[in-house]
Amino acid sequence: MKPNELLEKLKEKSSPKVGKTLDAIYQICVEQEQRGLNDFSVATIARLGHKRGVPKAQSLRNKTGEPYRALLNSFEKQHRSDKPRMEHRGEDEWIEEIQNPKHKLLARIQSSELAAANRKLRDFAPPGTRIEVRDYQNEGFDEDRTLNNLERRALIYLTSEEFLSKWGFSISKYGEIVDANGVVVLKAATVDAVKKALNYL
Repeated sequence: MKPNELLEKLKEKSSPKVGKTLDAIYQICVEQEQRGLNDFSVATIARLGHKRGVPKAQSLRNKTGEPYRALLNSFEKQHRSDKPRMEHRGEDEWIEEIQNPKHKLLARIQSSELAAANRKLRDFAPPGTRIEVRDYQNEGFDEDRTLNNLERRALIYLTSEEFLSKWGFSISKYGEIVDANGVVVLKAATVDAVKKALNYL
């Protein structure tokens, strides 16, 4: 049974309060899908939904949390077969070594966004293609071949003081983004890659 079908069945048998929580959990799981993440664990969903009415992880694990766990399980089953096809899975194994759950989640999100950006770059400029840098003021500039304002702001934010301060991160001399304990969150050359993208796209 698909998650949306299960959601409706669970809500039919639930109180309005439980139904509202089920809706919140469903929406968070959909957002995980949109990020390209297949993490629908109790701990992750409880953390992401703590400001949206989702109970704490322990409550989700209790008997009263059965309908919530059923919904999470339906998302996991739906995406289980997709795991072997995750792009650059081997390159992302380092993420699992991150101990801090928040940092691990952030790294997964950034890795997913980087993979999407890489796909876009490959479509735009396959290996060996000569890249011509154009003046932004030139008439007829093809906006589909460069970063739009939203994408550019997202990359600028990734290396901004606001972002780094918010998570307690800093940039190492190797271009890594590390946390307060010196643990690598985003690996070497990440900052350089972002700067190049901003300069040439």
